[in-house]
Amino acid sequence: MVSASATEAAVEPNPVATSERGSTLVCTSVIADTVDGAVTEIREAAEFGADVVELRLDFLKGIDLLDPKATLKRLLGACDAYKLPAIVTFRPAWEGGQFSGPEPLRLAVLKYAAVLGAAYVDVEYLAANFFFASEGEVPLSTKVILSHHDYDETPSDEILEALVKEMFKGGADIAKVATTAQRIEDSAQMLALPGKSSGPVIALAMGEKGLTSRILAPKFSGYLTFGALSPSKTSAPGQPTVSDLRKLYRLQDQSADTQVFGIVGNPVSHSRSPALHNAALAAAGMDAVYVPLLVDELRPFLDAFPSFSGFSVTIPHKLAALECADEADPVAVRIGAANTLVRQPGGGLKAYNTDWSAAISAVEAGLRGEESVEAPLKGERVVVVGAGGAGRALAFGALERGAAGVILCNRTREKADALAAALGDRAEAVDYADVASGKTTGDVLLNSTSIGMHPAEEETPVSAEALGSYKLVFDAVYTPLQTRLLKEAQEQGCITVSGLEMFVGQAAEQFELFTSKPAPVELMRQATLDSMQAH
Repeated sequence: MVSASATEAAVEPNPVATSERGSTLVCTSVIADTVDGAVTEIREAAEFGADVVELRLDFLKGIDLLDPKATLKRLLGACDAYKLPAIVTFRPAWEGGQFSGPEPLRLAVLKYAAVLGAAYVDVEYLAANFFFASEGEVPLSTKVILSHHDYDETPSDEILEALVKEMFKGGADIAKVATTAQRIEDSAQMLALPGKSSGPVIALAMGEKGLTSRILAPKFSGYLTFGALSPSKTSAPGQPTVSDLRKLYRLQDQSADTQVFGIVGNPVSHSRSPALHNAALAAAGMDAVYVPLLVDELRPFLDAFPSFSGFSVTIPHKLAALECADEADPVAVRIGAANTLVRQPGGGLKAYNTDWSAAISAVEAGLRGEESVEAPLKGERVVVVGAGGAGRALAFGALERGAAGVILCNRTREKADALAAALGDRAEAVDYADVASGKTTGDVLLNSTSIGMHPAEEETPVSAEALGSYKLVFDAVYTPLQTRLLKEAQEQGCITVSGLEMFVGQAAEQFELFTSKPAPVELMRQATLDSMQAH
């Protein structure tokens, strides 16, 4: 067994990082399985801008744990060389870690890490009594993090608050609670937890639905949040990268006063909206951040986050956005769907639709070409694939700009019938199969569905053989830029318009509604392209 005697030689203690309210530390977990690999990751963490590293000893394999003293000295020495305080964690399998060995050895290693000058040691709350009772004293220079991980759910507020109180009673300098977000509302619970405690708290919800608890930790006084070196090196589900925390979400600039905007949808991980809007907010000098929000049901989400300032809304919530709004722009009411919600001075939400004008302007520009045609859609027969929120906006816009008629199709025929009835005499619904096969056709084809979106790039809503009669084909999908639909339409001699222009256009209008500032359109377009290239 490793002795934790205070007489052991200690390296110079790493200074404990400071985290005041509004100043949250970024920690990177070192999860290499060799000491050499761990030293490399420590260097990378320093280069990427981490404030702290977590040394996950339980990830080390084989020979590196045969001599834990030498292993600890080398790892802590590397942290000292790069001026990075270290959290030493030796997570057992019973708490979700990798170590299945004897508890006395594990706890002795943690005690020895403290003697060697580790800034922090992470001890599982259930093992706290055994840790403090084991041989050796913890130096005052080392802060003890008592941690609890729930890999199934997020308990009630009462349970969480009681747990944190017990952690501090049990000897914690810092309390850490990590739960699993089954719904995004669980993130709201975890964000609120630090503000309910008199001591420093790390509160995180794991999984994609818990991402907001990691990104917004500074706004809600979290002591620390975790960022991975890369998407392939996460130590827990839902971790963003250090680079994204620093550069995309500007975590270091957040405070309690920071405004929060976001993209509400399901799925949402593919969206380039955070890249585009955060670039625009930074350029405008706004104390604001824009985050991805994976939402199952819109109303409970809106109730859970009443302080957020506005939302972009995507599939499948555009109809619900109009229903949940306290007031709505007349155009959104006529369309029957909203893609934008803006917090009003009284606290309510106002719904807008910026989809229709952005998409139709892009289509008209494509039809117009080099000619100065005032109303290029006038007299055209427009076929719209999809009868959801985006389909409603496209159909409304086509009729608003003079189309002779709109033909609607949807995989669920009833939705197309309902939309046609709502739009009036110039709209009709047909079977989806008739459009897909070319039995029903027109002059302009507008795809409002997600068919063909990454990662299902081999899919297309309409067969290549059915495209030849169209003058122009528009695809609302913008990832990838050239979908299979657009590629095959181009091969058939059609004018093609990518969803990128609609995406940038609708986002620019949203930005102006959010901020009352002019949108930096070219910067937003370039930020979108840069994000697509990076991923």
